[in-house]
Order: sequence, then C-alpha cells, then structure tokens
Amino acid sequence: MTDLFATLEAHATAVRLKAYAPYSRFQVGAALVTEDGQIFAGCNVENAAYPEGTCAEAGAIAAMVAAGGSRKIQTIMVAGKGPAPCLPCGGCRQKIREFATPATRVQVVNEEGQLLFEETLHALLPASFGPENLDQDA
Repeated sequence: MTDLFATLEAHATAVRLKAYAPYSRFQVGAALVTEDGQIFAGCNVENAAYPEGTCAEAGAIAAMVAAGGSRKIQTIMVAGKGPAPCLPCGGCRQKIREFATPATRVQVVNEEGQLLFEETLHALLPASFGPENLDQDA
C-alpha cells in the first residue's frame, strides 16, 4: 500500500475509536486528503433525537471547511467495523460530491485497516447534481 493509504488508514481507524455512538454502538471514522495534501478526520456523533446525528464523512468535511485552504477532496477513506464495507450513505455521497470530482477515490477499510472497497465517486453517485448545475449568475 502507498504512504497516503497508510496515513489515511491511521487517521480513519484512530478517529473511529473516538466516535460517540451510544445508540447504534457502531463507530465510524473518516479521513480525507485534499488536493494540497492536508488531511482531515471526523467520526460519527449520535444524538438522543436519533437519527439526528452526524456521519463521520460530514465531520471530516466540516473540519476541512473550517480549516480553510483547499476544499477539493482527492481521496476519502471510511473506517467501519466488521467484514461488510461501511459505505457512505446517500447524504454523505452528496456531501462528498460538493467538494470532489467524479474521479475522487472513495476507500473503505475495516477496524483493522484492511481495504474492503475502493471506487470513484462517480461510480457511487453517477449522473450527480453538483455546484456547477446551479446558475450562479441568477
């Protein structure tokens, strides 16, 4: 595996353990790297008004936006638990789309850092709607 994979895996699996998941008991972590090499991580945060929590991918994206700098995701990695890949939900796919290109890599690992899934954002969200679809001059 590449150094970038190892770095994202380390961030995603570490932040997964910090997730606040008292209701589902399913901790998820996410780490992303921007085009300029910055890495941001986030974890799921549940809420008593379930399902009004925040997904790990949304947390990583919020950290990226709050930090300033590049807002273009090159690769995002999600770390879940167990043998089934913890793929981004539909809402997170759209959130990723806001800051990505169709070629952005989406990787999923388990709690041990083993790669379970890798694909482009376009494969996960084909014919998607994004910022370029809005008429910014109106």
